[in-house]
Amino acid sequence: MASERIESILSTLPDHPGVYIMHDAQGTVIYVGKAISLKNRVRQYFRSHKNHSAKVIAMVQKIADIEYILTDTEMEALVLESNLIKRFRPHYNILLKDDKHFPYIRVDLNEPYPRLEVVRRVQNDGAKYFGPFLAAGTLTDVLDAVAQNFPLRTCKKDILRAQKRHERPCLNYQIGRCSAPCANKISREDYATLIHQVTAFLQGRYDELVAELRRRMMAASEAMEYEQAARWRDRMQAVERVIQRQKAAVASLAERDVFALGRLDGDGVIQAFGMRDGKLVQSQQFSFENIEQESDADVLTAFLQQYYSSTNSVAKEVLIPMELPDQALLEQWLSELRGAKVELHAPLRGEKKKLVELAEENAMETLEKRKLRREREYDRHEGAMEELAQAIGLAKAPVRMECYDISHTQGVDNVASMVVTIDGRPARKAYRRFKIKSVEGADDFKSMYEVITRRLNRAMEPDEASQKSFGELPDLIVIDGGRGQLNAAMNAMESLGFAIPMIGLAKQIEEIYLPDVQETIILPRKSPALHALQRIRDEAHRFAITYHRSLRANRDLQSELDQISGIGKVRKKALLTEFKTIEQMRQATEEELAAIDGMDKRSARTVYEHFHAGQA
Repeated sequence: MASERIESILSTLPDHPGVYIMHDAQGTVIYVGKAISLKNRVRQYFRSHKNHSAKVIAMVQKIADIEYILTDTEMEALVLESNLIKRFRPHYNILLKDDKHFPYIRVDLNEPYPRLEVVRRVQNDGAKYFGPFLAAGTLTDVLDAVAQNFPLRTCKKDILRAQKRHERPCLNYQIGRCSAPCANKISREDYATLIHQVTAFLQGRYDELVAELRRRMMAASEAMEYEQAARWRDRMQAVERVIQRQKAAVASLAERDVFALGRLDGDGVIQAFGMRDGKLVQSQQFSFENIEQESDADVLTAFLQQYYSSTNSVAKEVLIPMELPDQALLEQWLSELRGAKVELHAPLRGEKKKLVELAEENAMETLEKRKLRREREYDRHEGAMEELAQAIGLAKAPVRMECYDISHTQGVDNVASMVVTIDGRPARKAYRRFKIKSVEGADDFKSMYEVITRRLNRAMEPDEASQKSFGELPDLIVIDGGRGQLNAAMNAMESLGFAIPMIGLAKQIEEIYLPDVQETIILPRKSPALHALQRIRDEAHRFAITYHRSLRANRDLQSELDQISGIGKVRKKALLTEFKTIEQMRQATEEELAAIDGMDKRSARTVYEHFHAGQA
């Protein structure tokens, strides 16, 4: 039953095109829609629920307010709806999984020596934009192809200023990855030619580019400039290899965008092909979640609105797998975006139908691979925890698991590590390390007792810092070691009144030790639970030994500094803060030493001479 406010709004809705915006009780926009008649469309939501999906029923129950914006035409309503969905990201609209701005390659032709930039927004600034690129791999491949074959500059340097200062070229020039305009190694005209070739490459005008490169190769050869001719030849061959990789099995030279939807387990993927001059120049995939209650037509319509409102490239022909309710309106909108006629077509047979089917096959393959990957991830993490719980007799799978390891060198620089996983996944922000305080010499049992005691004591401290770091107790504690280490840890825990499940994992044959149980557990070698224990144990060992090595290096450095006369506590602290190893300090110049806070030229000279005494 609609509230009095909603009833009042419904009674005054105009019979006019426009966009309606639905809010919940907190004022949040939860849905945006368009209508030829606001009066008829909005009232449909509040009539009998028999024909409504569960999603619409849930949404209607949350509507606390409705506002609307009148437009002159349905086309204006479509454009406004797209903009408002991008702005508010309403919960009940069909949305792309990622609302990120896809990257473009930007080339500012107003600069004397342009470079390629990766940007997230297209602006009306006179520069050329190429894209968008959904997959990072696609963008990387394009940039690598350009870098390997067209030596454009990649730095942000002020080129004209660098030329006046007669700067030397960088390493990129030495390896053939830059033409070094900063050092006047290339004229502005030749650089402009290079940029023209790159833009042709980015636009997919490969035939034109190959013809130009062949002409320049022949001209250089006739002029007996054989090294230059070889460079043009290599560049031409590289472009031809790119052509071979990107050719599609299409006979015509039509300019097309092809879309198809795949669905599996409530999720969806739309495969998009961009075809120019008979070649596949772009392949992208877009994900949707929880669309089981949405029709294919609704998902595809929502996608086309979001996709083309975020790109500056619309093909002459757009192929889709089905007719859409608003197809004529979408076709008109796309034509306005392109500035020329665009045909939105759902082919029934022939070559175009095969293209749509190929796109659908790609979408379904992605969904099936994603499902398999999720299953493997589950087996590796949550599934492994369930198996572990069953193996060691826990009532439920542990969520937070902590593992402890001790590290030292013959009893010197005793340290310990605490590594944490959540559902079998590393929680690195929760890792902690300990410097053993009460144990002298190599006694792993006493060291483990101290660490567990300190960890659980911190959990009982009332201050906010302790609660943030140690307040959350684990569901399972794993001790790196056998019966002795486990017993020490158990004694520490029981002395503080805790009863947390605890096991030990011995390295030699990967035995699991349980408290008060003589027989050990040996899991199968391929067991996900065993692999999860091995990962957390190895991570605890790595974390502990890294801390131990840093302390040892720091101790060695302090010992070395104690041998340098004139270096007191303040300067020693400054040097220890700046350098982590003796070798780092040995490699520092006098100027670098003097630049450290607390040092001066005289003390820097003393330190430098200490490390370089006897050198010629």
